[in-house]
Amino acid sequence: MAEAATPARDTGTVEVLQREDRGPVAVLTLNRPDARNSLSEELLDALARAFEDIGRSKTLRVVVLAASGSIYCAGHDLKELTSHRSDTDRGRAYYARIMGLCSSVMQTIVRCPKPVVAAVQGTATAAGCQLVASCDLAVASETATFRTPGVDIGLFCSTPMVALSRNIGRKRAMQMLLLGEPVDAADAAAMGLVNRVVPADRLMAEAMELAGRIAKKPTATVAIGKEAFYGQLEMPLAEAYDYAADVMVRNMLHRDSEEGIGAFLEKRPPDWDDA
Repeated sequence: MAEAATPARDTGTVEVLQREDRGPVAVLTLNRPDARNSLSEELLDALARAFEDIGRSKTLRVVVLAASGSIYCAGHDLKELTSHRSDTDRGRAYYARIMGLCSSVMQTIVRCPKPVVAAVQGTATAAGCQLVASCDLAVASETATFRTPGVDIGLFCSTPMVALSRNIGRKRAMQMLLLGEPVDAADAAAMGLVNRVVPADRLMAEAMELAGRIAKKPTATVAIGKEAFYGQLEMPLAEAYDYAADVMVRNMLHRDSEEGIGAFLEKRPPDWDDA
């Protein structure tokens, strides 16, 4: 029998990151609106902890990643980075730590067994665009825009490039990286960076509706599928098929697969394990 979802509740607020569990959906909200929700060291740490905690949860099934204010995420906190230029090593050690931390957070999102839906209400710039591209799905407001403008300030968006180039075609990725120009929500959807474009006043409702539909799927099956999806992406074709075939075998042996196929053949609703 599936474990009962917890009722909507506020699990507390971290200064730079808010979290609210709405039944099986965890809503994380970037909460540095005065700093354009830029990814400070504190916010990156908070994101890492939140995704690790949610990934271990037995009741949460999906994450919605939203932001407060008019800007989704302006990328790295350039003031924070610049403050370390006076370090004895000109900031090298600090920059290496922050870039490593940011890359780790993006990979934590990808590795999280719970699907992650970005709800983008405004501009997502540089590492903010990377954040959207690292999520499994994205819903964008009609007014949202996406940019990788590092080239204009002498700092090419190299780490955002990793996530971006795994979401859209090479020519479009290079166009964004070399020109740094904003891409509107409609173009972002056309190139595959976002899944849906909706009116601003419908953004969270659409993101939650999408999350709610995913939350009704068998949790173990979704986790197996998400891991396999990202695992096979980097493999040659034959290796990817061998890997995916092995995943299918392991999935077939899982209780939820046995139950789901049995329910389909017997024309009855499935009773998911989800324990």
